[in-house]
Amino acid sequence: MPGPRRPAGQTDTGPAAEAPAEWAPTRALGRAVLLTGLLLLAGALLGRVDLVVLAAPFAIGTAYALRRRPVHPPEVAVDAEDTNLVEGGALTGAVTVGNLDEVGYDLVVVRAAVSPWLRIDDVRFAPDGVDADATAAAPAGAGEPTPVRPGRRNPLDRPYALTAPAGTAVDLSLAGESLRWGRHSVGPAVVRAAACDGLLVSQPVIGERRMVAVYPVTEPFDADEAMPRAAGLVGGHRSRRPGEGGELAGVRIFGPGDRLRRIDWRVSLRARQLHVAAMLSDRDAEVVLLLDVLAEAGRSGGIRGSASVLDTCVRSAAAIAEHYLHRGDRVSMLEYGPAARRLRPATGRRQYLTVLEWLLDVRVEQSPFEPYDHVFGPHLLSSNALVVVLTPLVDQRSAAMLARLARSGRIVVAVDTLPASATPPGRAKWSEVAYRLWRLDRENTIGQLREHGVPVVEWAGAGSLDLVLRDVARLASAPRPALR
Repeated sequence: MPGPRRPAGQTDTGPAAEAPAEWAPTRALGRAVLLTGLLLLAGALLGRVDLVVLAAPFAIGTAYALRRRPVHPPEVAVDAEDTNLVEGGALTGAVTVGNLDEVGYDLVVVRAAVSPWLRIDDVRFAPDGVDADATAAAPAGAGEPTPVRPGRRNPLDRPYALTAPAGTAVDLSLAGESLRWGRHSVGPAVVRAAACDGLLVSQPVIGERRMVAVYPVTEPFDADEAMPRAAGLVGGHRSRRPGEGGELAGVRIFGPGDRLRRIDWRVSLRARQLHVAAMLSDRDAEVVLLLDVLAEAGRSGGIRGSASVLDTCVRSAAAIAEHYLHRGDRVSMLEYGPAARRLRPATGRRQYLTVLEWLLDVRVEQSPFEPYDHVFGPHLLSSNALVVVLTPLVDQRSAAMLARLARSGRIVVAVDTLPASATPPGRAKWSEVAYRLWRLDRENTIGQLREHGVPVVEWAGAGSLDLVLRDVARLASAPRPALR
């Protein structure tokens, strides 16, 4: 059980400060005292014994109910299982209400807030030693407890009533589904308890919320083409430089420094001179995933609904990062926006988990300033890196940024993340015409980027970048004319 929670509104003002009462009388207690007093007063003034006898049950019942009063307020804790939780995965959690007092609670009312991207399908409660599936929590004022039917709105928006005997804890078990990536909250939960036959009620006790990390679902992605530039020392890509690798480059005459195991004996016996097999080195590459967070478009419907620009951007970035990290390449992340967040390049499974955590904090941030200079410093972006820009091409600064990257000599590939279902928010008279004109202007911008050597491709899952990387690799391997 967690430590006791401070009732809502309670603050510490010093060691000598008087703590507010944690239990307050209810209206039922006030009515019982008032009715008993009126009957006794009327019986004394009128000299009627029957009124005194009529007041006796109220006085005795109130005194008997208050013979043992609770001292401690109820405790509440919110818990949620967030281990490897992805979009569409099952969510389990619990709201635990504890009673450390020697007096049982006649009624405990629980109400909790849940993120709209976490759908709660089933709510059940069970005391200590009772299976949670054997009983279900009932809303306050309902009759027999029944489980919540899936597909309805969040059931925790309404209060749930249960009982908590002395010295026990009751778990309000939650079961549902995560609908969208991000950091979502379960809670806070508010609990109030009634004791002494409803004559005393506790102050509201608030349990802190629990944040749940939901990772984006990895869309299928595969790129079979080689990297345009492989500049590392080791890796899984064939480079154009000779070295120790698995790709045969040719046969040449033996020279100083060549290893004996590289001698090609067939060619050497035929030419009567030692020859060795020349190999191409296997090197890794650095992939920079640049996320344009200047604008958002479309409406997010979760894992089973429509995807917004941010949804497509995050999910495709996770898929591309997983693919290249699995091949042993170094992957880094950059944000094109006011915050200019950056994740350093690294490789391995640890980097993949770091990328997923980094993507959870991606937010759209609008700014009137140009974020290019403080994002693409010479020490942040390698000249040999493959820069994959995930952008909706809604802001004009995004197109200018792509053009500047291409003019700097870097290998740039733009992935269009604007969903086809994106429509203008309003339904005015000329909204459809304005939207068509905006689409035509955007297509002209994409055409100008392609003329500047920036390939623009729509994200379509597996094989989205194969044709583009093939053309880029040919341009990178083509001989460059010498300047005289």
